[in-house]
Amino acid sequence: MLTLDGVSKVYRVGTFGGKSLVAVNDVSFDVGDSEVVSLIGESGSGKTTIGKMILHLTSISSGAIRFNGVDVSRLNGRARKEYYRHVQGVFQDPFSSYNPIFKADRIFRTIREEFFPKIDSHEWNEKIDSSMRAVGLNPDEVLNKFPHQLSGGQLQRFLIARALLLDVQFLVADEIISMLDASTRVGVLNLLAELKSRGLSILFITHDLSLGYYISQKSVILYRGCVVEMGPTEQVYHHPLHPYTKMLMACVPRLGMKWECGEIEVTNPNVKQPDLPSGCAYYDRCPVAGNKRDCSTSPSLVEVEPGHFVACWRQTKQES
Repeated sequence: MLTLDGVSKVYRVGTFGGKSLVAVNDVSFDVGDSEVVSLIGESGSGKTTIGKMILHLTSISSGAIRFNGVDVSRLNGRARKEYYRHVQGVFQDPFSSYNPIFKADRIFRTIREEFFPKIDSHEWNEKIDSSMRAVGLNPDEVLNKFPHQLSGGQLQRFLIARALLLDVQFLVADEIISMLDASTRVGVLNLLAELKSRGLSILFITHDLSLGYYISQKSVILYRGCVVEMGPTEQVYHHPLHPYTKMLMACVPRLGMKWECGEIEVTNPNVKQPDLPSGCAYYDRCPVAGNKRDCSTSPSLVEVEPGHFVACWRQTKQES
């Protein structure tokens, strides 16, 4: 379905663009048919940048993103429009996706004008009714209203319904429930699970470990723009191998277990410089880092068990 192959994104920053900021560094993973993949990482790890590159909203510095074997970065004109018929995105803040001076269902009219100009009004209204009910909305209650008259959950469902009006095969869900209350979150998650059962593939971008575990079959752990671990969700969560993944899992409170108090040393005392740009992205925080020579080069992803990959020089040595 969708494959990222060595994708990187470098921004020019500073006076006259004299410096560079690597937001995404040599990221590779794939999302199969009817599969939900969670892209997990802290703020600033490059998750949203990856989503924007998939949606062709941000250019790719190097590497390739392929959808059904076609390089997305080379799409233009009619081909790009056809790409958006199959690939759509839903973003974190539902209110910013709408123009407040227009009614929320204006997004459906835009879809009709761009992709279905020849369809008659009766058939189009039936399509809208079907897509609205598919996402758990009653058209009679939510149509012809302005964004401020609807809740955040309803606006997010509007955006998902818009995607369903197209022949959508892949959905980029970027933190789509982080601004919703707990009761609404479960409904949107269950909706995504139902759409997945209908054949939709989803890249679920989140920093919430529990949500990623709830919905995805595969998880990709991202740190400073680098993939440090990925594999089946059960293996990544219950048998984490990378020190960063282990730290993330240790931070999750568990029912029936007392959360022991104590300070966690997040900075490696062996490091003299703030970071190693050419080496392991986690070196300056890694509690098990070796000498500088071992970590001065960026480790490659190594398959330590079927489908389970980790980028750590210790795992590389064990495999060799």
